[in-house]
Amino acid sequence: MLALNNRCYHFVAESLKNHRAMVDDLNVKKPLSVVSAFAFGQALWLISTQLANASEITSGDAVYEVGELFELGIQLSYLLLLLGLLGVGTFFVIRQVLVRRELDLSAKELQEQVRSGDASATELFELGAVMLRRKFYPAANKFLLQAIEKWDGDDQDLAQVYNALGVSYVRDGKLEKGINQFETAVKIQPGYVTAWNNLGDAYEKKKDYKSALKAFEEVLLFDPNNKIARPRRDALKDRVEMYKGVPIKSKDR
Repeated sequence: MLALNNRCYHFVAESLKNHRAMVDDLNVKKPLSVVSAFAFGQALWLISTQLANASEITSGDAVYEVGELFELGIQLSYLLLLLGLLGVGTFFVIRQVLVRRELDLSAKELQEQVRSGDASATELFELGAVMLRRKFYPAANKFLLQAIEKWDGDDQDLAQVYNALGVSYVRDGKLEKGINQFETAVKIQPGYVTAWNNLGDAYEKKKDYKSALKAFEEVLLFDPNNKIARPRRDALKDRVEMYKGVPIKSKDR
């Protein structure tokens, strides 16, 4: 019995010893676990901070790159616009040069016909028209007058010669002479809309607004939707104070 009690005592003592060892071990490991957890948390915080900084840098770089691309796109747009304008300008310059060259060649050939004395009324008219386009108005007046004197063709075509001569006179500063030529042209060909428009424009330059209004009304008799005469007629209505005294053949549209 005594031996049994001794064994029980040793077993309990051993168990208590083991229990204290386990408690001591836990007490030692618990601070270590706390320290480990704290260190792990610090490491995670550092890693997350670095990742955040890297993300911000990457985001900043991306924004910077997008800004550069946007600015580059604007510069390319301006460059393309400039090239387009230069291309259009070059096209018109080349076109003007070609037209001028063609006019010069035509004038040279026609002048040779005139010098030889074999030029017809039509060729004189063409030479006068070429000089008109080249803005050599005295020469244009000269050849167009010669074409009228020598004319042996249809009267309807002769109206075009008078109209061209009227344009040349007006551009040469001889407004009254130009009006006379336009009036002759519409007498020869009453439905000659271009000559009526030119007559109205010449009267408006002369500040004879009632006569100009009448001329544009005549245009609308033959061409009610004429894009030149209609707005000019409407504008003159507001300027003519004595509009009721102007004979109007066409109905107000």
